[in-house]
Amino acid sequence: MTVRATSRVGLIAAAALLALSGCASTGAGTAPSPSASPSEDAATEMKAPEGVTFTDAWIKAAPEGMSAVFGEFKNTSGTDVNLTAAGIAQATQVELHETVDNGSGQMIMRPKEGGFVIPAGGTFELKPGGNHIMIMGLTKPLAAGDTVSVILAFANGTVLTQDVPVKDYAGANENYETDAPTPGTGH
Repeated sequence: MTVRATSRVGLIAAAALLALSGCASTGAGTAPSPSASPSEDAATEMKAPEGVTFTDAWIKAAPEGMSAVFGEFKNTSGTDVNLTAAGIAQATQVELHETVDNGSGQMIMRPKEGGFVIPAGGTFELKPGGNHIMIMGLTKPLAAGDTVSVILAFANGTVLTQDVPVKDYAGANENYETDAPTPGTGH
């Protein structure tokens, strides 16, 4: 049975959003309030992977539809770390995407099977026109100047939650694997 990263992150994201809703930032206003101790237990169990940081992170501003998260992961540990899923409160679906040549010279984006490996002692970049975290089904606009809590889940069971600024950006108009353009999103 294949489990998509978006479904695995659902439980992690819900628990983390419940735990974080009391200190939510500008862009996180839709998270429900915690009402029971299980959310406190979930927050206690979720830790960032040792030696992993996410720097220069930003999200493309979008009024609706789709957007993306960019930045650079740094892994100072002696072990590869695998990012397997991500989530935000303002979207119905979030996937890890790669951008590849479709064989005829056109760049297309598609879900990255197995996630992103951040090498031991190395870095892994998320950038427009390349690997990125795809945000789909926005439930509210992402406006420049907002801050959004991004939940990053790793294969070893650790979770990194980071507040990420939203910025204006006009580039990176890729196509999907089906060769259908990404209408009106400019991501």
